[in-house]
Amino acid sequence: MLYLNEKDIKNAISMKEMIDAIDITYKVYQSGDYLMPTRLQIIDGDNTLLVMPSFIKEAIGTKLVTIFPENITVPRLHGIVVLTSNETGEIKAIMDGTFLTGFRTGAVGGSAVRHFAEEEGETLAIIGTGVQGFYQAIAACTERPIRKIALYNRTESKVPDFTRRLRQEIGDAIEITSCHSAEDAIKEAEIIITATNSNDPVLPNNPEFLKNKLIVGIGSFQPKMREFPQALFEVTDQVYIDTDDAIKESGDICTPLENKWIKNQSIQTMASYLATNKKIEREEGKSIIFKSTGMALFDVVAANIIYKKASQLNIGQQLET
Repeated sequence: MLYLNEKDIKNAISMKEMIDAIDITYKVYQSGDYLMPTRLQIIDGDNTLLVMPSFIKEAIGTKLVTIFPENITVPRLHGIVVLTSNETGEIKAIMDGTFLTGFRTGAVGGSAVRHFAEEEGETLAIIGTGVQGFYQAIAACTERPIRKIALYNRTESKVPDFTRRLRQEIGDAIEITSCHSAEDAIKEAEIIITATNSNDPVLPNNPEFLKNKLIVGIGSFQPKMREFPQALFEVTDQVYIDTDDAIKESGDICTPLENKWIKNQSIQTMASYLATNKKIEREEGKSIIFKSTGMALFDVVAANIIYKKASQLNIGQQLET
């Protein structure tokens, strides 16, 4: 069995290739040629264990993830991905699920930027400078000619280290600024990405701040969590989700539906949109929302691609069973 750590995965696949893998996953999702039970969430106070299995033709993937939002000295998210043969049941690979989750979730946002952001979009706002915000920024810069990134984090002291690490990935040509409020961060941004675990909206409840933008929500994965304010739904009638489960899993979708801020017919899965091969139609004064809660199918497709590339390139460590 092959063991792949963070460095191995980075050497095996680029962010652009990971975004390609996300788009491949949407094709599989639309075809229905997979098995994926609703992920198991075990919640203990603020802490969560996620168990996410999925079958595709070529492999079985199982991810275990823990999310401890109050962690200070260690990361909030930890995980492992096990890739298994769909023919024999043998374990083919074990991968660093912490890195893979962050990287592929960044690519999910990157796919939304690829398909929904203006071709020449140059300005990006990241709300939340944790692991997810980091990979979201890298993915957005992969897909668009970003020249300016505005950052806002509730704990401002975390921004300098985030900026330092981001510069190592994207270079010095892009301007990165730290803002004292979400309003300041988003006012000039064409693309806004929220990546927090907040139970309360992190964007201003003012439609004037939210018009003519692509807004990608990554953080909220439980009904009690919300990053989007009511005002956002006053300026959009285009809401895209990565999986149908987002409707019941995320407060950013189920709360607006319950309060009739949006209608069911305004919501479309990314897979069904991509299957139409239509270019997005934009209306002046309106924004586009993409909301992700993630799914195990992303992990198994990505892990299988990484495994194949790593095997071809002789990357990783062989473990004896």
